[in-house]
Amino acid sequence: MLKPARRRSITCHRKLFAASRRRNTYSQKVHMSNNVRADSLSLLLFTLRSGKLMAINLLKVSEIIPCPPLTHLPESHPHVKGIATLRGSSLSVIDLSRAIGERPLADPDGGCLIVTDVSRSKQGLHVQAVSKIVHCLTTDIRPPPYGSSSKSFITGVTQVDGVLVQVLDIEKVIHGIAPAQIVVQSTELAKEDAEMLSKARILVVDDSQVALQQSIITLRNLGIECHTARSAKEAIDVLLDLQGTARQINVVVSDIEMSEMDGYALTRTLRDTPDFSDLYILLHTSLDSAMNSEKSQIAGANAVLTKFSSPELTKCLIEAARTVVAQGL
Repeated sequence: MLKPARRRSITCHRKLFAASRRRNTYSQKVHMSNNVRADSLSLLLFTLRSGKLMAINLLKVSEIIPCPPLTHLPESHPHVKGIATLRGSSLSVIDLSRAIGERPLADPDGGCLIVTDVSRSKQGLHVQAVSKIVHCLTTDIRPPPYGSSSKSFITGVTQVDGVLVQVLDIEKVIHGIAPAQIVVQSTELAKEDAEMLSKARILVVDDSQVALQQSIITLRNLGIECHTARSAKEAIDVLLDLQGTARQINVVVSDIEMSEMDGYALTRTLRDTPDFSDLYILLHTSLDSAMNSEKSQIAGANAVLTKFSSPELTKCLIEAARTVVAQGL
């Protein structure tokens, strides 16, 4: 007969082996999802003074125009070239080259203006030139190279006609100029809501460090610590690591526009995986959530929210907590 210590050791190794097999199975699911069910993505390519080829998700672009006359404001941020007037509305214009640490454009009045609509605000990005629009799969976008600086302004890289293209982290650019727009205030909760939120074990997934920090600060102000991941693959690893423990995740808050595997594909993968099919999934996007609502529902998400509103995120998380408590998760 085996001694108790020996039996415990064998049981422990069996559990680890089973967990390893599950991890391999889910990793295969991730690759299958990437190969078979990847989402398409349109990128607008543009250049800066250095000639560096960069890209931005076309859904974040509302229009492209020649740089109009600008009104310069005293004591404005050094990366803000001025204010443009478009159809009666004022628009802040950002010198993108300076904003990401490069030299400003040689011709300050030339170039193009990429008007973006991101995270509930509009701004113009002054660039050297717009190249073209390319269509690719989310699996074609890779995370930034290992060891990239934390000061990097990209969320991913891809290849177009054999040339390296860097995908802009627009949220980080905006945060560097107007951090007050994303300051999260402490929120007082009703006792019932606070108790409900305490039952939520949350994983936040976002490839933008700035966007990730926004969510973390909001949750900490609510007295909640969360787990985080910078990619869908990393998120699945976290879910596997915590599965079967007291910290097992029951709510996932995921960005949509991520490299390699976006939020839609992650949602489908989790819904297709028995161990994770009942998770509450909130898709958090810098795009207009109304635009993504139908696609999010088809993927299997419980809700979708536009970044970044701390009160609205709090409200969504309370609803998520109510749902998982009612389901006994």
